[in-house]
Amino acid sequence: MIGWRRFASGVATRAWAAGLLCVAGIAPLQASAPEVSLRPIDRPFSDRPLSDSPLSNIAASAAVLPQSSGAVLADLEQLAPALGADLRPVERPVSAQLLAVAALPADLVPRVLDQSLVPFVRPDTIAEQALFKRRRLRKGSVCGDIEIQGKVIGGVVATLPGCGARDAVQVTSVAGVRLSQASVMTCETAEALKRWVSKDVETAFGRRNKVVSLRVAAHYACRTRNNRPGARISEHGRGKAIDISGFKLEDGTLVTVLNGWDAGQTRKPLARIWKAACGPFGTVLGPKADRHHRDHFHLDVASYRSGSYCR
Repeated sequence: MIGWRRFASGVATRAWAAGLLCVAGIAPLQASAPEVSLRPIDRPFSDRPLSDSPLSNIAASAAVLPQSSGAVLADLEQLAPALGADLRPVERPVSAQLLAVAALPADLVPRVLDQSLVPFVRPDTIAEQALFKRRRLRKGSVCGDIEIQGKVIGGVVATLPGCGARDAVQVTSVAGVRLSQASVMTCETAEALKRWVSKDVETAFGRRNKVVSLRVAAHYACRTRNNRPGARISEHGRGKAIDISGFKLEDGTLVTVLNGWDAGQTRKPLARIWKAACGPFGTVLGPKADRHHRDHFHLDVASYRSGSYCR
């Protein structure tokens, strides 16, 4: 109880002393802090030495005496007429790149303003050309495939027993690759030829030098196998075969089976083409089959129980 009375008495004594100080006009020690803190010296307004500038006196006093911002601004307003151009911003110097471009001949300076970074709107003519091209291809397509171009022949009359073809077509190109001559065949043969060309033939010699044309050695012909008397009717006589003797590339090179089969640069591509045909076609004969096929590939869609026959 005694301790509590002593504590209350001490608090009251300190409060009474503080009240006397306030009445006497004496502020506490913490209230006597400066109005503003020290500031860094203002940056000079020109390249002239500070001693030569009309602001030298103000800058010197601002560095020593703690003045308010309003007082400094008032002094600057009074000296503004005397400063003249010192308060104006300095013009940006001309860059070396602009000087170099200006020194170039007029015909070498690119017309940068005419080159927009925003892509141009595709003209309607491009879309129309693409549409018309597709319509034209569809109009000239056969076998219900736009990638097989030609015309419908219909039934082919046989001149020998076993020959002839039903619903035959005359093909001029497959998968964008032209045939050296319009070839008569069935749609089954045309579809197999398109699969082979689009998947394996077109880029066999490189993607930058694609095959653009096939050299056709034979297509529909009512004859016996290898033209031998008394032999069975060839698949050519049924419109189910085609013979390819060469491949023309984009650069104009003609790779023939006769000369390219054993040549260094074309041996492997021709071998891959021959091997890839075994699948889309039922019979694939090449230079290794016999002397009758040393200068071309014979391709037909005859079916066998044992699968494709490739030699």
